Amino acid sequence: MCGAPVQTQTLPSNVDTEKETVITGRVLASDGQPVGGAFVRLLDSTDEFTAEVVASATGDFRFFAAPGDWKIRALSSTGNGTATVNPTAAGVYNVDVTVSK
Repeated sequence: MCGAPVQTQTLPSNVDTEKETVITGRVLASDGQPVGGAFVRLLDSTDEFTAEVVASATGDFRFFAAPGDWKIRALSSTGNGTATVNPTAAGVYNVDVTVSK
């Protein structure tokens, strides 16, 4: 069993978004439908692997990261996709990743 937290858009009550940077989003197919079970990777500004989670059945994912330039890469049987996000301070930053073959 994976030790990653349950992937939902709702943050746990103990998360202080005034102190923590949270990157959250959904993996979507090109038709806008959620893609569950995708492997979602967090890469830094040099494309170095930092973390990976498995998207929930509704395509949700979440990472805790530092402010900076990040790339989100989703890999699934539906296809692959990449998105970027650039959090500048603590808070919640939403980015969806669209996958296609």
